[in-house]
Amino acid sequence: MGRAVTVATCALNQWALDFEGNLERIVRSIHIAKSKGARYRLGPELEICGYGCSDHYYESDTLLHSFQVLEKLLESPATQDIICDVGMPVLHRNVRYNCRVIFLNKKILLIRPKISLANAGNYRELRWFTPWSKARHVEEYFLPRIIQEVTGQETVPFGDAVLATKDTCLGAEICEELWAPNSPHIEMGLDGVEIFTNSSGSHHVLRKAHARVDLVNSATAKNGGIYILANQKGCDGDRLYYDGCAMISMNGETVAQGSQFSLDDVEVLVATLDLEDVRSYRAEISSRNLAASKVNPYPRVKVNFSLSCPDDVAVPTCMPIQWRHHSPEEEISLGPACWLWDYLRRSKQAGFLLPLSGGIDSSATACIVYSMCHQVCLAVKNGNADVLADARRIVNDDTYIPEDPREFCKRVFTTCYMASENSSQDTCNRAKLLAEQIGSYHINLNIDAAVKAVVGIFSVVTGRTPRFSVYGGSSRESLALQNVQARIRMVLAYLFAQLTLWARGMPGGLLVLGSANVDESLRGYLTKYDCSSADINPIGGISKTDLKNFIQYCIENFQLTALRSIMSAPPTAELEPLVDGQVAQTDEADMGMTYAELSIYGKLRKIAKAGPYSMFCKLINMWKEICTPREVASKVKHFFRMYSANRHKMTTLTPSYHAENYSPDDNRFDLRPFLYNTSWSWQFRCIDKQVNAL
Repeated sequence: MGRAVTVATCALNQWALDFEGNLERIVRSIHIAKSKGARYRLGPELEICGYGCSDHYYESDTLLHSFQVLEKLLESPATQDIICDVGMPVLHRNVRYNCRVIFLNKKILLIRPKISLANAGNYRELRWFTPWSKARHVEEYFLPRIIQEVTGQETVPFGDAVLATKDTCLGAEICEELWAPNSPHIEMGLDGVEIFTNSSGSHHVLRKAHARVDLVNSATAKNGGIYILANQKGCDGDRLYYDGCAMISMNGETVAQGSQFSLDDVEVLVATLDLEDVRSYRAEISSRNLAASKVNPYPRVKVNFSLSCPDDVAVPTCMPIQWRHHSPEEEISLGPACWLWDYLRRSKQAGFLLPLSGGIDSSATACIVYSMCHQVCLAVKNGNADVLADARRIVNDDTYIPEDPREFCKRVFTTCYMASENSSQDTCNRAKLLAEQIGSYHINLNIDAAVKAVVGIFSVVTGRTPRFSVYGGSSRESLALQNVQARIRMVLAYLFAQLTLWARGMPGGLLVLGSANVDESLRGYLTKYDCSSADINPIGGISKTDLKNFIQYCIENFQLTALRSIMSAPPTAELEPLVDGQVAQTDEADMGMTYAELSIYGKLRKIAKAGPYSMFCKLINMWKEICTPREVASKVKHFFRMYSANRHKMTTLTPSYHAENYSPDDNRFDLRPFLYNTSWSWQFRCIDKQVNAL
């Protein structure tokens, strides 16, 4: 009868400008889709060049190489007898567009440019592309000669159109268009489009996956239809981790779910669905049918091809499933671990080095590396040849098979406890025990000689010797002495990262991991160019509260009992002298605010777009049971003074895994001045006036 259609979508670990690798992964996904009977294959946004090319989109080379890859795809036997939908940049009449190129049997059917561009948060698409603003309009696109020679076509349709096959009608959306209030699928559905496709470049944020799933399901719940979503996965060269979650939905229910976190470079979902289920679902929605009778029709590109088979009565179709969401603790365990693996293998380094202090932040970072080792061993066990090849290259052993996470951790992970006269035996023991339990190669060293040497140079030059405040020194002296310790640890971390493997008679170097959390960065509670300065930081976008919950998760799921004492100890920098052998310095006392308060300030500042006065107005209601308006005013003023005085530190912040929407990342997510008038005189006067009135 020609009613059961088989379609495929995928999540690909593409890499910006890796045209050769991207081509191989695209072809592999098409092979898998065809082997499972699919007649249509959808790929992620800009999959040919990789989503994260940034200003490389300006280069004609990027356009040229994208068309060269398209040429290879058109010529490949793999792409015959299946509609292929791929993403790439296209220059049309000297304007650059983010496009889908849809082709079948060496013929391009349609080039569909993106209509709504993502331009908030981490996205800057309007910098490189122009949105297609001509609704339901199609123009002629003149193909480059290298494509003409393959297709025999001089021009192809370019614009806002849909495909009409012999058995159904398909319409494309691209990423942001699903999130827009006037999504194209609404009008397309009213115009009889039965299959909607969405190619995405959507990154991971804690607790975000359900929003994407809900949007996809709601797209067809009101209007009926089949919705197919493809997404990028992995680290394609920057701070973001694209989290897959390819999915297929019909009539408001999920029928196929891809993984959110995985070390598989290619993941393909295939579903067989009954078009009559869409038609019968729509038949009884009278409001939809009334609107459909008045809709402005889309241009249709006729395709002499079917997504179904003539005799398909006995073909089994997919049934709805329940989407399984990860807990935030699972997301922290898996997302940054996959990001670290991509960074390690693609940077061609031999492992990681982490200054392990025995506190929550560095311990959480160590646990994420340990989780990465778990994921590698699991992937190899499941037959992932790519992961096995990468692991063998990293450890420089062609016969090696990673089976035990602790043993693999020993090969790729070095931890280093850098003691000073201000360090307690407790933190030293905690770091050592955790290193033993995860299996890292652990180093204990003492930095006192280096600190004395640096301070000694200052004393020789100036004739003055700075002292800690507990010994009668000023706060300036005490802070400078703390910063010397912190910065020497950074210098030693890089020295050991470069030469530890050399000293052990092994090849390669190590990537240095940072471990400053998002709240400390927001407050500026870190020394500029200390151990927060590293190559990458897997927890830089995660709050202290979430990290504590993650530590508890690791205790229960990885049986890392060493974390219990780390959880119970108050966070401390251990940069001031001990009192009777015990730590007297704590982070929250130093900061003048709690980590819980910091998370609230961060969300109000970034997500709620609140300045000092608006934050005060919101908090007097949120905290009315625990603080007077005058106390709230004092807290808000202290936060903004500290935040603005330390904002310059964000300009050199280590590239961090993006996981929170209140991240202060200065690179492209949170664009602010770094030289403020820290008195905030006008803003604080408004607060004082309101306090007096209250």
